[in-house]
Amino acid sequence: MIVGVPKEVKADEYRVAMVPAGVEELTRAGHKVLIQSGAGSGSGITDEMYTTNGAEIVGTEAEVWKRAELIVKVKEPMPDEWPHMRSGQTVFTYFHFAADEPLTKAVIKSGITAIAYETIRDTKGTLPLLTPMSEVAGRMSIQEGAKYLERPFDGRGILLAGVPGVAPATVVVLGGGVVGANAARVAAGLGANVFILDVNLDRLRYLDDVMPRNVTTLFSNRLNILDTLQWADLVVGAVLIPGAKAPHLVRREDLKKMQPRAVVIDVAVDQGGCFETSHPTTHAKPTYIVDEIVHYCVTNMPGAVGRTSTYALTNVTLPYALQLANKGPDRAIRENPALLAGVNIKAGKVTNTAVAETFGLECIPAA
Repeated sequence: MIVGVPKEVKADEYRVAMVPAGVEELTRAGHKVLIQSGAGSGSGITDEMYTTNGAEIVGTEAEVWKRAELIVKVKEPMPDEWPHMRSGQTVFTYFHFAADEPLTKAVIKSGITAIAYETIRDTKGTLPLLTPMSEVAGRMSIQEGAKYLERPFDGRGILLAGVPGVAPATVVVLGGGVVGANAARVAAGLGANVFILDVNLDRLRYLDDVMPRNVTTLFSNRLNILDTLQWADLVVGAVLIPGAKAPHLVRREDLKKMQPRAVVIDVAVDQGGCFETSHPTTHAKPTYIVDEIVHYCVTNMPGAVGRTSTYALTNVTLPYALQLANKGPDRAIRENPALLAGVNIKAGKVTNTAVAETFGLECIPAA
């Protein structure tokens, strides 16, 4: 099979979908791997490192898309890439369809098989291809939040850790999954006063056992959210419903209850965001202010730390890419329930229930 890896074109995206070790494994299995020239530069991987392990370097994204049967990417195809998609081709990447109707329509029209990293579910019920990037985003959310709380970045002028005689910042984390747990742990490690909210009591019991003493767990309901917002210096939105839009847990009128120039980091913005006032931003212009609240809503946070994120991501995506190449997509999907769960759109038909419900479309099971 011909496997293609184009250079990512999303703004300030420095990750790449394959490392030299992946090229070596695919070529050893008899496949041809096409890498667009410069695709790995943002992650410190040169073209020579790829060719040494058997890749063919091609000059343009158009050639990669034209020749490859299986496209492996990091981020969803951008509008400039949509014309390259063709019927019968398989694209394996993050899609986040529920937050992007134009992309959904373009993929349906193209006839490709779209296998989304974010909905692949393993036998333990976890989302293995979302986990490493959620770990990165959760830890980055506190790093970025600490920066944008500084006054030169329009924040409140608050140091997360505080100092002797001055109280530390209050951090509120909405969602106790992988993103939320990582955010809470880093914030607590810096000395902040942390509240983490979730609707799953078993998860809250687990977090209560493993978190430091400066982390308080709360059941997530409307009153508890409003109560914690009024004290928050930094709020991290970390809610995920796989394949579906994130719920708006914080409404616009709720911002008036917050401290002026508090910061919100909406990690869920890829899925529409859990703040009503969220809209996607980029690393070049990461923030905006609504009702005196600083919003950070970058849709590809892990892309800023490409060296770390690329290797963390490809550790988990490569085994699935190998299955798709070795068996062919149809057989691989048929034989692996995890890959089957990853199929969101196939040959012009929506196969993911959450995506279909979001846009009022018919859902045809991929099986």
